[in-house]
Amino acid sequence: MKPLQPLPIHQPDTGDCDCSAPQQNQDKGSRLPLGARLVIGALLLAAWILIYRQLQPISTFLSYEVFGLSRESHLGHSVQFFLYDTPKIFFLLALVIFGVGVLRTYVTPERTRAFLTGKSLFAAHVIAALVGIITPFCSCSAIPLFIGFMTAGIPLGVTFSYLIAAPMINEVALIMLYGLLGWKVAAIYATMGLAIAIVAGIILGRLKLDHHLEEWVLEHRTGIPLVMASKLSWNDRIDAGISEVKDIVGKIWYYIIAGIMVGAFIHGFVPEGALAGVMGKGAWWAVPAAVAMGIPMYSNAAGMIPVVEALLAKGAALGTALAFMMSVIALSLPEILILRKALKPKLLATFVAIVGLGILSVGFLFNIII
Repeated sequence: MKPLQPLPIHQPDTGDCDCSAPQQNQDKGSRLPLGARLVIGALLLAAWILIYRQLQPISTFLSYEVFGLSRESHLGHSVQFFLYDTPKIFFLLALVIFGVGVLRTYVTPERTRAFLTGKSLFAAHVIAALVGIITPFCSCSAIPLFIGFMTAGIPLGVTFSYLIAAPMINEVALIMLYGLLGWKVAAIYATMGLAIAIVAGIILGRLKLDHHLEEWVLEHRTGIPLVMASKLSWNDRIDAGISEVKDIVGKIWYYIIAGIMVGAFIHGFVPEGALAGVMGKGAWWAVPAAVAMGIPMYSNAAGMIPVVEALLAKGAALGTALAFMMSVIALSLPEILILRKALKPKLLATFVAIVGLGILSVGFLFNIII
């Protein structure tokens, strides 16, 4: 394939959100020395590990001993599920988001554009999808970055590979899937999510639909030369990680709580096997129905994983549950409405159709082979 050629870069206006490396702390004199921060960080990590390992017995003790709920009751099962999953998910989020917040200081849109220059189109799709994995729940969100990549001159199909991968297969989802459902489910989710992002991006690129971008996007696909982010110190990168945790958790905590509450209800009150007839392998229409139900909803991966965990425990097929999750986080109605600002109806409909077919394929495939 032809390599990407260098293009002039326009730095788009994304409002108050700065998608580049975080600004350096202006009041550096108030920060602890780097060595002291590393020692405190090591102590916090040790405490994290110790408490995380005790979450299961703590939730069981609180539910059945402190609250006096019956171990055989529906309410007891629901409360224990909620008390266990809530701190577990927030513990995972805090640790992973901090690490990725530090990593994001190295992976800026400007560096991504520079790195893609000269690569084959296929390699560019793969790289864009991988960048999507390590830019989850960022302060800018996926769509402003997507628009920024388009106005920077990155090929349309490559930007779609990023847009699909960013919400669908971020590292928070993978870590939580691993912790809740095991490494096999996490690996399946990551592999198929990447495949959808790469293949859909390639198809959308080959359809040559750039003229279906809104006029303001087309007008901004030229501009000023690339400006690289300034070099940051380790103290700056640690500050970025802390800021990322505060910002992201502050924005999504209610989605997580809502998802855990739904999962707790399913876990405690839905009879074993009750969902098998609706979302099981035997119902051929289950996967399309799950995707259709997921699109009008809005959540993120962190909020959906407890729901998927509970659905699987009650008899839902893995493919159907994953298709439902993918449709909620990759084709949500709010995302579609926001994308309409940059994409004309034909391009937007094509994007939804191709991604939707990819999700359906994942659901049917894994219901067959697993």
